[in-house]
Amino acid sequence: MFPKNFVWGVASSAYQIEGREENDGAGECIWDEFCREGRVYEGQNAFVSCDHMHRYREDFALMRLLGIRHYRFSISWSRLIPEGTGAVNEKGIALYRDMIREMKKNGITPYITMYHWELPQALQKQGGWLNEASIQWFAEYARVVAENFSDLCEYFITFNEPQCFIGLGNLTGVHAPGLKMSYKDTFQMVHNMLRAHGTAVKVLRANAKQEIKIGYAPTCGVAYPVSEKPEDIEAARKVYFGFNNPMDNWTWNVSWFSDPVLFGKYPEEGLKKFADYLPEMTPEDMELISQPLDFIGQNIYNGYAVRAGESGEVEYVEREPGAARTAVQWPVTPKCLYWGVKFLYERYKTPIYITENGMSCHDMVSADGRVHDRNRIDFLDAYLGELSKACEEGVDVRGYFLWTFLDNFEWEKGYNERFGLVHVDFTTQKRIVKDSAYWYQNVIETNGGCLSMNQLKGEIIFLNPVFTHNIWGGTRLREDFHYPVEGDDIGECWGIAAHPNGDCTVKGGTFDGRRLSELWKEEPQLFGNVDMDRFPLLIKIIDAKADLSIQVHPNDAYAKVNENGSLGKTECWYILDCDEDAALVIGHNAKTKEELADMIHQGRWSEFIREIPVKKGDFLQIDPGTVHAIKGGILILETQQNSDITYRVYDYDRLSNGKPRELHVEKSIDVITVPAKSVEDSVIDTMNVPKDELYTLYECEFYKVFQLEVEKKAVFEQKYPFMLMSVLEGDGLLNGQLVKKGDHLILPAGMGSVEVQGKLKAICSAI
Repeated sequence: MFPKNFVWGVASSAYQIEGREENDGAGECIWDEFCREGRVYEGQNAFVSCDHMHRYREDFALMRLLGIRHYRFSISWSRLIPEGTGAVNEKGIALYRDMIREMKKNGITPYITMYHWELPQALQKQGGWLNEASIQWFAEYARVVAENFSDLCEYFITFNEPQCFIGLGNLTGVHAPGLKMSYKDTFQMVHNMLRAHGTAVKVLRANAKQEIKIGYAPTCGVAYPVSEKPEDIEAARKVYFGFNNPMDNWTWNVSWFSDPVLFGKYPEEGLKKFADYLPEMTPEDMELISQPLDFIGQNIYNGYAVRAGESGEVEYVEREPGAARTAVQWPVTPKCLYWGVKFLYERYKTPIYITENGMSCHDMVSADGRVHDRNRIDFLDAYLGELSKACEEGVDVRGYFLWTFLDNFEWEKGYNERFGLVHVDFTTQKRIVKDSAYWYQNVIETNGGCLSMNQLKGEIIFLNPVFTHNIWGGTRLREDFHYPVEGDDIGECWGIAAHPNGDCTVKGGTFDGRRLSELWKEEPQLFGNVDMDRFPLLIKIIDAKADLSIQVHPNDAYAKVNENGSLGKTECWYILDCDEDAALVIGHNAKTKEELADMIHQGRWSEFIREIPVKKGDFLQIDPGTVHAIKGGILILETQQNSDITYRVYDYDRLSNGKPRELHVEKSIDVITVPAKSVEDSVIDTMNVPKDELYTLYECEFYKVFQLEVEKKAVFEQKYPFMLMSVLEGDGLLNGQLVKKGDHLILPAGMGSVEVQGKLKAICSAI
């Protein structure tokens, strides 16, 4: 979970949402010129964008209705000071003051970002950040901000993502002002920007009208370890704060932009690598740059996995084919939000805000007039789950600002990318709240409690069966069910089992390869936190090529005393297939215990054994004390207590390895129920069971057994601690996943609605 007073908010920037009007008094910024040059997708511009400057009252009302109480936004430098220095635009001052008042009326705390890439064009003409005068330009701007807004706002951020506005704007030319400057010039620009930051911190504090909190919001992709091995973690940490990028992308790093601010010095590794390009750096510069901050922001969207190679070098791990990407083709890597803040806090020991995180989706208005952006919800759920984990481990994360509230002008990509919680029709300016906004409202209201990491996962658990070879076994488990097991004596498929003699492993998914007995102990939430010392049920398919021995099972009380604390064995059978004249041994013909003992000791088996006719689809309950045996040619599904305790009464004098198999005559006599249950009470005919619903066949203190025969579609609630399912015929889709004959699976606790379509038959059970 997140800390009690965790800040949940949204973020934006002025140029991306505000728009303009001819008499607004604002000057031009570098992005106006960039747009005019036609360097934005499809020649688009931000002259109107979201028209937020005219619609902010409506937008802040939307925030209030969606439970958003914190808003990080930027002020446009050229709207405030049209030429970058000198005369102040009072209309701009009035606009932002009214915006902030309107935020506060709606219960929204403002967080001002001073610079979100919007350098006044007049200053760019004077050299922009390459001109050392930029330090004083920014100081003057900081003074105007403090004097006009610090009475209304407590939180200030100096710069947003300098890696981008220096690297993309002045090194690669992808962003405004669209320049490709020399390495030496870009290092000078960064040094000027950092000194401007330090100067602004001093100016803000000196001119603030109340106590304020100041931070700084850089960015970078996160190197995260491919495993939690110490050597992989160290490799990731080394890369994250290191300088492995080529020079044409040198700005994309963490420590060059954060170490001077927080440590008062540039990192040694960078000083060595970049020695040929560095400007003069004085102790006075470093003291200025490292003015004390109240927090650091970090914008984190994605990352990349690394590991330590065999010889100690760092290896970059390729993502698997088809790995998830956002609409803007950024990789989906939730772990970056855990390792990013963890590494940052370890290094800088300063409170952290995630000042941006979010996802561009291919959003569209559906036929119902809504925007169903499930991809964004899943993205945010996964990322916030990782952030929650970091908080729980003691990382001091104070808040999270989702990028962004409104779909907006996405820089050089124009209106081609949608990051918003609110859909904007850029022609009509109509706003439609997306599903993700309602989801985020719930996140805020529950302080992250509604995240899937805090809920039971509804993941279907498929199992790998375990097989036994028996003298009476056959080949149908391989031939009919296509199980990959050899031999002509395959007697049993333990489809769902967590027993010492047969422990299934999970096939695929989150718990791939783990044994069912381990899951029972280590992941009790999957099973409704049931208070039992072992997994309670065992599901088998039994193929009897020949007759099985005449058997009986003890109850729990008898087994506990006589079988080292084992469970007894209550079971039931579902006849999967049999011959037309098939019969099973169920019960006996003795009237008293004395007659029972006499029949057994004298071997009067023809008098003792009671056979009853059965057919495909019959269901039989076998209580402890019931004499029973499967006859040759019958294939059954058995649901039973998780026990392998069986007493053989008679085995037709067969030999195994040249010797008669062990019998348990006296124990059998002890536990056999006399008289036996009637034939009429022993068999349930399932031929007329309703289709397309979960139908209860039988219920006792140990289990409840259901038949599910789907002709078209069945929907039911998984309301039990867990439900076991064995697919006996056909195939279909279960909550969107293919299930087929021979599959054995568990529907865990909290799964909720289950939808099955296709044509199949299954037997299910629950406790």
